[in-house]
Amino acid sequence: MTTSQELKRISHFVNGAVTPGTSGRSGKVYNPATGDVQATVDFASLEELDRVIEVAKNAFKSWRNTPLSKRADILFKFRDLVDRNRLELAKLLTAEHGKVTSDALGEIARGLENVEFACGIPNLLKGNYSEQASTGVDVYSIPQPLGVVAGITPFNFPAMVPMWMFANAIGCGNTFILKPSEKDPSASLFMADLLKQAGLPDGVFNVVHGDKLAVDHLLSHPDIAAVSFVGSTPIAKYVYETGTRHGKRVQALGGAKNHMLVLPDADVNMAADAAVSAAYGSAGERCMAISVLVAVGGIGDQLIEAIQERLPKLKVGPGNDPQNEMGPLITREHRDKVASYVEGAEQQGATVVVDGRKTEVPGNGFFLGVSLIDHVTPKMDCYKDEIFGPVLCVVRANTYEEGLALINDNPYGNGTAIFTRDGGAARKFQFECNAGMVGVNVPIPVPVAYYSFGGWKASLFGDTHMYGPDGIKFYTRTKVVTSRWPDPSTSKVDLGFPQTR
Repeated sequence: MTTSQELKRISHFVNGAVTPGTSGRSGKVYNPATGDVQATVDFASLEELDRVIEVAKNAFKSWRNTPLSKRADILFKFRDLVDRNRLELAKLLTAEHGKVTSDALGEIARGLENVEFACGIPNLLKGNYSEQASTGVDVYSIPQPLGVVAGITPFNFPAMVPMWMFANAIGCGNTFILKPSEKDPSASLFMADLLKQAGLPDGVFNVVHGDKLAVDHLLSHPDIAAVSFVGSTPIAKYVYETGTRHGKRVQALGGAKNHMLVLPDADVNMAADAAVSAAYGSAGERCMAISVLVAVGGIGDQLIEAIQERLPKLKVGPGNDPQNEMGPLITREHRDKVASYVEGAEQQGATVVVDGRKTEVPGNGFFLGVSLIDHVTPKMDCYKDEIFGPVLCVVRANTYEEGLALINDNPYGNGTAIFTRDGGAARKFQFECNAGMVGVNVPIPVPVAYYSFGGWKASLFGDTHMYGPDGIKFYTRTKVVTSRWPDPSTSKVDLGFPQTR
């Protein structure tokens, strides 16, 4: 066990430099694969939060005047720096989150797609122009930055989700304050350093660590114009209601219960591969993970058998071992909570086909093997709640209509998928299902960077999705200019309402 004297200290990043905290409060950062505390992270005081907001506010004055070509140049350089340092960044993700190296590298790659999109900011910020809207009058619109904006990000994607936010935000001319998860905060500091190396002026991107005190202050401070959030639905609802009550623009992405509908004509092996990949990747700690498989008609038994055949081959262990395919969960408490759903499902009448609680990994890490639960009903806790772990529930449905009703009646609406060989059925499903992201023979339909990410119902609070075109819209506000350069001799007083004819 590492002693407290040897623990690494993780501090804030303010005005272009690592800045040790002064509040005297801190949190523990664990290595989920060993169960050991490996670092402490400073928690900001109200005074420290006020200082970082003031720094970002002052930096905005010059950053918003920076030419678009210069902003794009910095983003291009940052993209190349992340690419060159992706292995080092992946090691940080594995050390603090626990995910295996391949998963960490995949997270970085998907984050970089959003940086690449933001590199096109000169084109993305083009406004509209209407000549001769009225006699001698031209009208044009200008997207302009909001000011200081903040991002509050979750533990499960400590590199990708911040890139979803800050790349567009700073590209649009805002300054950004990132409050990452206190469970795995080092990736944010690593990216802050790369942004500085890329030439980003001091104060444009800042990192402040903390707990609820920090979140509440960001949501209420008058100089924060907008807040982006990703996390659980109860907290997303709280963030949205609190932020908007204080006059802020807020996008808050919440939890999920993603269903995969498998029709009788589907390729069983393809569907089984997809279900295993989508349910157990990143130990199920994904808001886009498939947690419910809806088997329609007689395909259920075949699917269960095919999935069950694949599970013993999955290798669970520390993420830094390239042989392993699934790492630990983020904390011991979360591991135990996920395990309790497996126990509860059995007590409530479901069939535990594969029990992840029986998987043993040497040491004291927060490991839990994969679980497969059959004959789940909508009244069971394992169906109703977002488990956020390596548990796949199977619900049997007699018809397509019955399966669709399950999806549409669920309070969450993040993502869903259908597996079928029937194009008409797929077209009908994408038209009728109530979810923000839909996959057709694609189990995790996370949009590419030039579309936007976001769910419906209790999976999203706010009216814009994240990254892509919606991200540009969220981080700008439109100014419309009506201009007239007439012959002065035509000027006259007219108290009537302005007309265009």
